[in-house]
Amino acid sequence: QVQVVESGGGLVQPGGSLRLACEVSGRTYAIYAVGWFRQAPGKERDFVTAITWSGSSSWYADSVKGRFTISRNAARTTVYLQMNNLKPEDTANYYCAASYDGLDDFGSWGQGTQVTVSS
Repeated sequence: QVQVVESGGGLVQPGGSLRLACEVSGRTYAIYAVGWFRQAPGKERDFVTAITWSGSSSWYADSVKGRFTISRNAARTTVYLQMNNLKPEDTANYYCAASYDGLDDFGSWGQGTQVTVSS
């Protein structure tokens, strides 16, 4: 089993930066990729970014390219989401998830962490 726990959310002004962390534990050897998703009130959950557990590949939604960066620490315990030049439309509950088969099976999800971008 794999457990993921997000942290680092908060309130930030437009143009500011925030770094989210996703702590991964359990059967991490079974992970193919770890991804970040976000969901704003009244909207569906959207894909933000993902990285293979090996760190060899990453993917980004068009809306965050050039502003967000996903990374994994060398100890393979934490995946980070560095968010720069934040916009009000980035406001959402951010979820971390681990996949086991490509990008089609994110089976382990965290509880979410709220990011609010407002002046």
